[in-house]
Amino acid sequence: MQPEFWALPIIKILLITIIFLSLLVEVKTAGMGIGALLGMIAAGVFFFSQLVTGMVSFFEIAVFLGGVLFIVIELLTPGVGIFAGLGMIAILYSFILALGGGSSAIYLLLVSLILAIVIFALVVRKLPSSKLWSKFILKDMSTVSKGYISTNDYSGFLGKEGYVITELRPAGTAFVDDVKLDVVSEGSYIEKDAKIRVISIHGSRIVVRRI
Repeated sequence: MQPEFWALPIIKILLITIIFLSLLVEVKTAGMGIGALLGMIAAGVFFFSQLVTGMVSFFEIAVFLGGVLFIVIELLTPGVGIFAGLGMIAILYSFILALGGGSSAIYLLLVSLILAIVIFALVVRKLPSSKLWSKFILKDMSTVSKGYISTNDYSGFLGKEGYVITELRPAGTAFVDDVKLDVVSEGSYIEKDAKIRVISIHGSRIVVRRI
């Protein structure tokens, strides 16, 4: 094909979209399969075409390969995502350089990235998940049923009776249902040893009234 063909923006967008999509698929699956092979072929075609047209040197290719190496290291080691982040930065930087830099390069890169994300979003649920993917995605919700609570649940004390341990002015301490609690009076002063009843609970704020 003529060099002018590889210089077409749509061809560059298509090749970079395939590369981004393959990277996302490999991070999701850690399969190193057809997706990775397709991505490497697309990367080879892209950089070779840019090399032929004089748009890149071996430096840009080395930066891209370095980014891929970082991602492979992340996939093969129990890291925390640092190598994957560095790899993505290196890959993006190599593309910007290969596209000539400037606003036009960033525009082509953004279009390619958006297309890759849209396609990936359509197939992501059908792909198996890798350990690397689980580092970036919160899979479990912190619910009460799973043992997570943001504050203590005092709702069981509503309507219970007890007595004041310290004077309530209006805050203080009381024994309610044989449990020592920090409470607040309804508004008036309540002396020590007075009998009280819990009339309302707002989170950790327990409001009591003299009986």
